[in-house]
Amino acid sequence: MKLLIFTQVIDQDDLVLGFFHEWVRELAKHFEKVSVVCLKEGRHSLPANVSVYSLGKEKNSLRLTRAFRVLYYSCKLRHEYDAVFVHMNQEYVLLAGWLWKRLGKKIYLWRNHYAGNKLTDRAASVCDKIFCTSKFSYTAKFPKTVLMPVGVDTKLYCRLSDIPRDPRAILFYARMAPSKNPEVLLEALAILSQKQIDFSADFYGSPQPSDKAYADSLLVKVKDMGLEKKVRFLPGQPHREGPKIFNSYALFVNTSRSGMYDKTILEAAACESIVIAASKDFAEIAPKECIFAESDAGDLAKKLDALLHMPLLEQQGLASQMHNIAESQSLEKLGQRLFAEMNA
Repeated sequence: MKLLIFTQVIDQDDLVLGFFHEWVRELAKHFEKVSVVCLKEGRHSLPANVSVYSLGKEKNSLRLTRAFRVLYYSCKLRHEYDAVFVHMNQEYVLLAGWLWKRLGKKIYLWRNHYAGNKLTDRAASVCDKIFCTSKFSYTAKFPKTVLMPVGVDTKLYCRLSDIPRDPRAILFYARMAPSKNPEVLLEALAILSQKQIDFSADFYGSPQPSDKAYADSLLVKVKDMGLEKKVRFLPGQPHREGPKIFNSYALFVNTSRSGMYDKTILEAAACESIVIAASKDFAEIAPKECIFAESDAGDLAKKLDALLHMPLLEQQGLASQMHNIAESQSLEKLGQRLFAEMNA
C-alpha cells in the first residue's frame, strides 16, 4: 500500500512539529511508498521509500500558489498513492477532498483538538476515517473516528542516567500560548512560594508572533508575584533536545485543557519525569496524585506540594510508573495501528 501525506512541516529542527519527521520514518516501515507534501520543508533524513515535496512556504510562496500546488501534487502523484493521510490541517481535505474522491483514493484525517466548527464537520464528512488520541477531542464525536496511541518515540525519549535530576525542579514545556494555560502553573507556584516551599521552575517555549504580547504578560506576572529568583523563561528547543531537557527535571506540569492530549505529557513520562496534568485522558491511565482539576491553580499547588515533599524512593517508584504509561502509547504502536486501520 502506498501513502500520500499532507502535513505542515518536515523539519527535524522545528520547535513544534519536529516530531512528525519520526512519524514519517515509522510509517515508512509499513507502507511500500510514502510521499509527503508539506507546507514548509527543512532539514530531514528519511528512508529511501520516502519522497518529500514542498508547497513553498519556506520560500515565501503566495497562498494561492500553495493551494494550486496541493491540487497539482494530488494529480501528478496519483499513480504513487492509494490513500491520503492529512495531519492536523482540515483545510487540505476541504480543498482537495473532492479530487481525491474522484481519483478513488481513501482519505484519512488526523485531528486532535478540543475546538472545531462546521468546516471540521464538512471535512469529516469527506473522510473515510478520522484519527485522534483524546476522547475529548472535537472529532471524537464522529462514528468514523478511531482513537489512537499518542505516538511517543520511546527509543529517543527515555531515562538518561548520565543526566543529574533535581528532585525539586519543575518543568513546563510548550508554546507560550493562551491555549496552553501557563499562567495556571505560575499561580500555583506563587502559592508554593508564599508557603516557603523550596522549588525551581523553568518554562521552555517560544510564542507565535500573534502571542508575543501574551508571552510578555507572563514575564510581568513573574515580577508581580515575586518569583524572579525561582522561575526562568527559556526559548523553545528542537525536538531532538527534548530528552535532555525532560531528563533534567523531576516534575513536569502540563496545564492544557482536555481534548488536546499534548504529546509532551507522554514524552516527559517516557523520560521518567513525574507528570502532573489536567488531561482527562491522562487521568484514565495515571495515578490520582498526578491529576489536578482543570484551570485550578489551588489544586495544582496542592498536588505539587505533596510531590515535592514525597520521599525520594516514592518519587522514583512513581517515575517508573510513568515510563510504563509511555510505553503503552509508543510511536511503534501508533505506526502499527495506523497501517492496520488504513489497510483494513
